[in-house]
Amino acid sequence: MAYTKIHAVTATVSKAVDYICNPDKTDEGILISSYGCSPETAAYDFKFALSKTSQSDPNKAYHLIQSFLPGEVTYKEAHQIGVELADRLLEGKYSYVVSTHIDKGHVHNHVIFCAADNVNHQKYHDCKKTYYNIRSLSDDLCREHELSVITPGEKRGKTYKEWQAGKNGSAWKEQLKSDIDEAIKTAATYEDCMELIRAKGYEIKGEDFGEKAHKFISFRPLDRERFVRGSAKSLGAEYTKEQIKERITEKALTKDKKRVPFPTRKKPIVRDYSKKNLIDTTGDKFAESPGLKHWADIQNLKIAAAAYSQTGSISELEGQIAAKSALAKTARTSLVETERQLKDLGQVLKYAEQYKTNRIYHIRYQKSKDKDRYLRQHETELLLHDGAENMLKRFGIDIRNLDVEKLRSDYNALYSKKQTLQNTYKTTEKEITGLNRKLDNLNQYLDRTPAPQATSDRKHGKSQNTL
Repeated sequence: MAYTKIHAVTATVSKAVDYICNPDKTDEGILISSYGCSPETAAYDFKFALSKTSQSDPNKAYHLIQSFLPGEVTYKEAHQIGVELADRLLEGKYSYVVSTHIDKGHVHNHVIFCAADNVNHQKYHDCKKTYYNIRSLSDDLCREHELSVITPGEKRGKTYKEWQAGKNGSAWKEQLKSDIDEAIKTAATYEDCMELIRAKGYEIKGEDFGEKAHKFISFRPLDRERFVRGSAKSLGAEYTKEQIKERITEKALTKDKKRVPFPTRKKPIVRDYSKKNLIDTTGDKFAESPGLKHWADIQNLKIAAAAYSQTGSISELEGQIAAKSALAKTARTSLVETERQLKDLGQVLKYAEQYKTNRIYHIRYQKSKDKDRYLRQHETELLLHDGAENMLKRFGIDIRNLDVEKLRSDYNALYSKKQTLQNTYKTTEKEITGLNRKLDNLNQYLDRTPAPQATSDRKHGKSQNTL
């Protein structure tokens, strides 16, 4: 199980990188990896990427932290998960440094990545949607590495919103608003509404109107020490005393104007029973209630019939699952290879632009009469040039015939291929899940043991990791 959080770096990138790369925290620097930069030159590389973007927000980098439960993961595996998370999240576009800290009671990863990407020169957009994506990717990796995953809403029937509200100490406010809403629906007058809220166990003050009355109404459950105001800031604009009274008045006016419509014949609801799972009727409640057992038998018959009518035969269904599993396996293999190529090409493109931009400084340095002075003035540009040149030679790129636009075109074509493969893989996995559900229903209904080969194919399909 891993927890994640992220924040922007607006000050000094070098200090942030130095902190996460502390040898005392990273097993003498062993648990450090990077992409599109090195820990020593990350500040320069990030500065170059930021100079290419036209977006003016102050964010220079982002600092992502991924924490694991104590004793659940080894240092090496935690670092591997951190690198995989950075690769999947940043898709080979952003330079990053990953380190794993082992100095605390729990192992945790630090990922610092540049706020601007090296391909399209766009800034990373940090919002709820991108954070949920980080959390989802982290959970997927935990499942792949057979670590526990906590999904808010699984325990005690709470949704994520309720779980988060409880964590922040605001769950009782949601209950208060729910009780006020219920009182408004029931009460005929404002005074009746106040009495109903008191009857639910709340203390109220400031509910009166007039010159000497309090500006805000306040509520307090009997088990809490402090009141909460019925204000736009505390509970929301709908829970001020003025709004509560207005909502009751509007409800009364709407009720008077309400016209009883002529009854219309409702269209029958057509249910797709093939998407349901067979009901297990072996429990005690079915044995004790013949009526419930009869209802469940009818539902199971509908589910089995729907599954059979859409497939033709069980052997045909098993054949479809085998074919879809082969397609998913092929798509996944191609997707993994395409992502690897994208990552490599992203680095090449980044260093090619870096080399091309700073090449002029290297030429001027060679021609300069006072090389020491020129070096002091343009040390950053010269470092970036030399670093890019060394990396391009390591990748086997001929720098004399460097074509940045051709590299960019190749990258975009590869990225389009990745998206197509990703859509094919996800669609096929969804289809396999539906076909497996139908086969399970038919096997269970007919009390049939599936063929060994079919079982093997299905297990193989289910073991595929979602990207």
